[in-house]
Amino acid sequence: MTTTLDQTIAKKQHNWRSTLLKSQTFWVLIAIIAACVFLSLATDSFATSKNIFNITRNVTFTAIIALGMTMVIIIGGIDLSVGSVLCLSSMVLAVTMHAGYGLEIGVVAALLTSLAVGGFNGVLVAYLGFPPFVVTLGMLSIARSLAMVASNNTVVFEFGPDHDRLLDLGGGAWFLGIANPVLYMVGLALIVGFVLRWTKFGRHLYAIGGNENAATLTGVPVRLIKVAVYMISALSAGIAGIIQTGWLGAVTTNIGTGMELQVIAAAVIGGASLVGGVGTALGALVGAALIEVIRNSLGLLGINAFWQGAFIGGCIIIAVGFERVRQLRSSD
Repeated sequence: MTTTLDQTIAKKQHNWRSTLLKSQTFWVLIAIIAACVFLSLATDSFATSKNIFNITRNVTFTAIIALGMTMVIIIGGIDLSVGSVLCLSSMVLAVTMHAGYGLEIGVVAALLTSLAVGGFNGVLVAYLGFPPFVVTLGMLSIARSLAMVASNNTVVFEFGPDHDRLLDLGGGAWFLGIANPVLYMVGLALIVGFVLRWTKFGRHLYAIGGNENAATLTGVPVRLIKVAVYMISALSAGIAGIIQTGWLGAVTTNIGTGMELQVIAAAVIGGASLVGGVGTALGALVGAALIEVIRNSLGLLGINAFWQGAFIGGCIIIAVGFERVRQLRSSD
């Protein structure tokens, strides 16, 4: 029986709608839109330009790290050290600039530090077979301890001759009044999205997460890719640390504490599967956005901020439940 053009188009439209409705990212995005509409009607301060500016800026730090974390989760790994790597890279930047070096040298030093930490994690996981949970949990303590040693556990708020340039880097709004961190987040998301969707490296990540043994047998350089992914995860934390330092105008050894949990939550809520093989750059942004909307709404609605963890934890459980239902349906 010959298929007509109209039937082909109808089939494609049906498949597109079916895929969209099965997408966890789509439903989280719907939840964000619904929450924003509700908050706009329920409060006078949510939909103000100042609050929207703050939300979009604040979400960037979690979202940028979630982009790297999503890549780690896609290969079936985990990185618990990102909050401490953010702290360490921020402190390296601050201490370097405080010593009189320029912004460029400080940024390079911070990024190289984060890459070194990520490379160390990756080698232990990929070549020595250490469990990612154990390696990155240990690095969580090591990196923060190194940050304390680098600064003698003091607050650094003077950044030498390029002090103002650093503050403008993280706290400015160079384009159409949009906060600089938002521009960085969008740029990095486009890069990660392109890599995951259109490159051989991206396809290899999904192959490793789907079936590592099969990926190895087909010639995928699994070990090298694992090292690269952990370096990317640490690099994303380093970038977020640089931006956050410029935004805050000071660095303490408490910066980034507990951030790894928010980042993992953002990736999972956005659709990444902790068993590997699933995840997108858009999902990382959407998950981070939902967390920030929850955090912002608690204060506006007069709800105790201590409930934030309960709401985020509930979202994680719902997200995992959604993934479980999807797996059961696909197996039928």
